[in-house]
Amino acid sequence: MGVLPGIGPATAVAMLLPITLKVEPTASMIFFAGIYYGAMYGGSTTSILLNTPGEAGSMVTALEGNKMAKHGRAGAALATAAIGSFVAGTIATLGVTFLAPLIATHAVKLGPPEYFLLMVLAFCTVSAVLGQSTLRGLTALGIGLAMGLVGIDQITGQARYTGGVPELMDGLEVVLIAVGLFAVAEALYAVLYQGRVVETQNKMSKVHMTASEWRRSWPAWLRATFIGFPFGTIPAGGSEIPTFLSYATEKKLSPHKKEFGTTGAIEGVAGPEAANNAAITATLIPLLTLGIPTSNTTAILLGAFQNYGIQPGPQLFDTNGALVWALIASLYIGNVMLLILNLPLVGLWVKLLKIPKPPLYAGILIFATVGVYGMRQSAFDLVLLYAIGLLGVVMRRYSFPTAPVVVGMILGPLAEAQMRNALSIGEGKWSVFLERPMSLFLLLVVLAVLVLPRALAALKRRRAAA
Repeated sequence: MGVLPGIGPATAVAMLLPITLKVEPTASMIFFAGIYYGAMYGGSTTSILLNTPGEAGSMVTALEGNKMAKHGRAGAALATAAIGSFVAGTIATLGVTFLAPLIATHAVKLGPPEYFLLMVLAFCTVSAVLGQSTLRGLTALGIGLAMGLVGIDQITGQARYTGGVPELMDGLEVVLIAVGLFAVAEALYAVLYQGRVVETQNKMSKVHMTASEWRRSWPAWLRATFIGFPFGTIPAGGSEIPTFLSYATEKKLSPHKKEFGTTGAIEGVAGPEAANNAAITATLIPLLTLGIPTSNTTAILLGAFQNYGIQPGPQLFDTNGALVWALIASLYIGNVMLLILNLPLVGLWVKLLKIPKPPLYAGILIFATVGVYGMRQSAFDLVLLYAIGLLGVVMRRYSFPTAPVVVGMILGPLAEAQMRNALSIGEGKWSVFLERPMSLFLLLVVLAVLVLPRALAALKRRRAAA
């Protein structure tokens, strides 16, 4: 499911919910959890080979992974994604096993001011790191934030920017926007601007990593695991923020900066994929201990629990301990299966590159169309899908990054709600963000992200002039 653009774990779990109603609860939950993290890895395959992420969490993988594939290093990119997913998933599962109650206790202490500034940090990081300029990144982010405003206001209940279209009352679907900007735009861009031009890419001669690539990958896996895991545990988490933060971290720390955005840097694949898998595993902590879903798929999993009359929350470990520990045990087995399934078959996935471009892009458009139509059976969604696809073509044509659009759309409404809640707590005073130690710390981090790079660049120019 993860390999097919537009048909990610949320759609897969939702489609299979009716089938498992008569299955024993523990087996059903293990089944859904397997789909969840299996499909999240599957998205990396199409991200690397075809530049069409199956899930929002795989967007960052496409940035460097596809560049590596075009330069004959698809095997190394897929290998570091598989091993990184295994390493991060295993460490994160250990975290779920031993730290779930402790982390949940600390995560629940975060209030609206902290959540809002956490999202502002993500906005600043995304707009500064992606794209050829900060202005382009901020423009793309602004488009995403505008898209996030469409629909019903979460606090007042008023319809906003719907234009009287009933289908827009629920807002824009994240999957629709992601598929439109990446899969559809990729296919249309190839047709409109690449034509019959033969790509000058090296032939792939290996399906493994060299010693140098191993040395560059393992620090990225570990760093990304410790970036991704905390984000999965907090209600404002998800896999989008840690993947972008991991990419930004690797880009800053890597001695091979020239490879980023050109030939493809392996750290830019290893980090985001490990962060993605760690965050996905960690989302089970707030789901099981607080009953709070932190992603589309965990929201559907919450519905699956309720179908069996089980309410996740602080008492779940006492009332349904066997189910919880069986589910956690299945994560260890699932991670090993993921490695066995993907690493030896890297050569098979790489053969996707040999598919002729016309039927390949036609297939991408078919899967994207079917996946989006299957969500709500709405013809309006298809019109919107291709309109967003054309927007993606224009953005690619003029070198605007597309990933900040999706990030702004996902986090914009959440950030707005948390900001308004924070101001309510502070009785309308903006000083509420300065009065709490954690929010003050996050505010200083945001300022550092915005000011330090420019200050260092100015200092460098002054020294060069002197």
